[in-house]
Amino acid sequence: MNLSNVEEISISDFTKLNLVLGSIIEASENVKAKNPAYILKIDFGKNIGLKYTSAQITNYSLEELIGRQVVAVCNLPSKKVAGFTSEVLILGAISGKSVHLLRPDIELENGTLIG
Repeated sequence: MNLSNVEEISISDFTKLNLVLGSIIEASENVKAKNPAYILKIDFGKNIGLKYTSAQITNYSLEELIGRQVVAVCNLPSKKVAGFTSEVLILGAISGKSVHLLRPDIELENGTLIG
């Protein structure tokens, strides 16, 4: 991503994003994906519940993802990824070919809003 070409948005546009904290409770390989990816089941607490996503975060092992808290955008339209419906977009810092997942520095309640 070339940051010099990123379109400026208003604070009103940013506040439309529903950024929420959740915990990964299941992780498996997305065997149908063209590029290596995992299918994740994430618990976003009582208001949002369980959501699924496919993510290219294979620099993590499946085992180290279970129980990990992540930040995700929960109000984007669902997207088909290799025959799988991805419901949320988890956020991470991109470094080369690796994605380093965003998470709080202490454990917080699933469903906590990020702002």
